[in-house]
Amino acid sequence: MDTIFALSSGSLPSGVAVIRLSGPGALTTVKALTGRSLQPRKATLCRLSSDDGRVLDEALVLTFPEPASFTGEDCAELHCHGGCATVDAVLTELVTFDDLRPAEPGEFSRRAFANGKLDLTQAEGLSDLIVAQTESQRLLALEQMQGGLRELYEGWRKDLIRVRAFFEASIDFSDEGDVPDEAAAELWNEVAAIRTAIDNHLDDNRSGEIIRDGFRVALIGPPNAGKSSLLNALAKRDIAIVDDEAGTTRDVLETVIDLGGHMVRLFDTAGMRNTENRVEQEGIRRAEKTADAADLVLWLQPSTDLLVSPETVPSNAMIVRSKADLENVDGLSFSVMSDDALQPLLDLLWQRLNHAVAQREHVSLSRARHRAALLDCVAQLNEALNRQTDDIIRCEYLRVASEALARITGRTDVEDLLDVIFSEFCVGK
Repeated sequence: MDTIFALSSGSLPSGVAVIRLSGPGALTTVKALTGRSLQPRKATLCRLSSDDGRVLDEALVLTFPEPASFTGEDCAELHCHGGCATVDAVLTELVTFDDLRPAEPGEFSRRAFANGKLDLTQAEGLSDLIVAQTESQRLLALEQMQGGLRELYEGWRKDLIRVRAFFEASIDFSDEGDVPDEAAAELWNEVAAIRTAIDNHLDDNRSGEIIRDGFRVALIGPPNAGKSSLLNALAKRDIAIVDDEAGTTRDVLETVIDLGGHMVRLFDTAGMRNTENRVEQEGIRRAEKTADAADLVLWLQPSTDLLVSPETVPSNAMIVRSKADLENVDGLSFSVMSDDALQPLLDLLWQRLNHAVAQREHVSLSRARHRAALLDCVAQLNEALNRQTDDIIRCEYLRVASEALARITGRTDVEDLLDVIFSEFCVGK
């Protein structure tokens, strides 16, 4: 296997740049660069030199012999000065070593997964932690990276394997006296309890996905309703062009704000009206599509205009009166002219956002692939529980259900099933 290397600490220049190596040649490469054998897991100040004796940098160097490393392989870190030329000199020297090559995107984490250091949910949590922009995203990613989802899903999977093992052992080894021949009804009750637990886990109002992907708010309404002005006011910077001419906004504009530690994604859209302009028609189509995918849809209506009939507003939209500084109106209204006049709308956003994430469990779903696999698992468990057929067929549904859970974590269950049969039921001969 190749030894890989990469700059792991982000863009340059910086105070310190960390170059990471992983693979069978990591430790010998460090010895060649430093001319020394280093004590594992101890930061040592070393002079890094090229093959022809040129000094490249002075760096803190750490080595992590396998298997006690991030990837499970021999690893090393070079903590160099963060200048572009310095890092380039070290990377250029590493390329000259045999069996060393630059790492592909995500390859360190992929090797960690291959070597059992991370499961897929932990790798995804690590990825989310790196890109987290808000406190809630950081906490969600940290829970996942620390193995919260893995423990939950692996617990369900192992319970299903145990039930399967009982029934398959009772079928294949019915002549063995040490195989239990009763308590089947209790085991099916356990399967039903697992199904209920997964159903409850799925019934979360998408709170984990909202935290990870952001709470989507679509601003829709007629032209000149103040949508672009509201977007700029909430973002506290000029993003959208604001003009009295109707139809200024033609495409969907997005910006992200942090509201109480949560990501809110705001979408400014084209004004909705009857028009023959093809470009404007496309903008309206995109506005409608954005509204369909949003968690909250606000129909902005100027306080100076007559209130539209609710029948003319999309069913999933809430009517909010804009430009409240021009005229007092009943109902929820706001103005972008002052922070106090904008506060009622911020209170609404916080209320709806807080409701959306209120059902979040300690360990939450955060990705569509997890949800799809869990729905598949529940469907298979329903078949196993509801079909009045022989245990062989019902066990097949249990097998597919446990494989659906294994897809989430990246595990398989064939060897686990054999281990359970031969150890727990004493039938290995």
